[in-house]
Amino acid sequence: MTSQTKIRVFAAAVLLTFSSLVVRAAAAERVKAHNIVFVHGAWADGSSWSEVIARLQAAGLHVTSVQNPLTSLADAAAATKRVLDQQDGPTVLVGHSWSGTLISETGGDPKVSALVYVAARAPDAGEDFVALSAKFPTTPVRAGVVAHDGFTTITEDAFLKYFANGVAHDKAEVLFAVQQPTAASLFGDRTTVAAWHSKPTWYAVSKQDMTIAPELERFLAARMHATTIEVDAGHLSLVSHPKEIADLILAAAGQPR
Repeated sequence: MTSQTKIRVFAAAVLLTFSSLVVRAAAAERVKAHNIVFVHGAWADGSSWSEVIARLQAAGLHVTSVQNPLTSLADAAAATKRVLDQQDGPTVLVGHSWSGTLISETGGDPKVSALVYVAARAPDAGEDFVALSAKFPTTPVRAGVVAHDGFTTITEDAFLKYFANGVAHDKAEVLFAVQQPTAASLFGDRTTVAAWHSKPTWYAVSKQDMTIAPELERFLAARMHATTIEVDAGHLSLVSHPKEIADLILAAAGQPR
């Protein structure tokens, strides 16, 4: 290969790399959103977002927290779609924990401008997430999960120590009191799509998570090419570190912080 040919090959490679970066930047371009829709995860209810909601409302955003029925992915998707249908423009869809599955399933809605995953699952379409999780460290909260008539809850000891680690004790007690029973079958439900392939995506990793392994969260965030932050928090970073989570959502919404 002559020197001139080498120069041409190098120039072509540089141009290809630059073009790829431009395409990625365009794909990640933020649409300014005024609406935020939250979906909560297993063993929780919509109030778990309350401190983040207050911050976003103070910033002038329109916020709705879906009451996820936690009975099946289909039921949860229907509840989320009803709320998305009521939004009046671009909307950031935010999911915590199991509801990362839910926003992956419903985030293709044309009103959804961005997805935010908070210590959340993020399955690919049709993926066996239970099998994927088995490749990462087992977290201690699992030992505290108990089943009753096809639904699961977390024992008080496990909830306070592992699910709500890092949350002030009085707040953790309240969250335990309002935890919603979750269908045991819910965790095996598989998505039909993965909206994160086509929507700009953000992820908040919880470095002290004892419910979803932080190593798994980092893997998911990297696989999605998500804009990622790491929070020195347990699984409920939305409760213990609401400012960091609110700031991440504001960034996804293209709003000033």
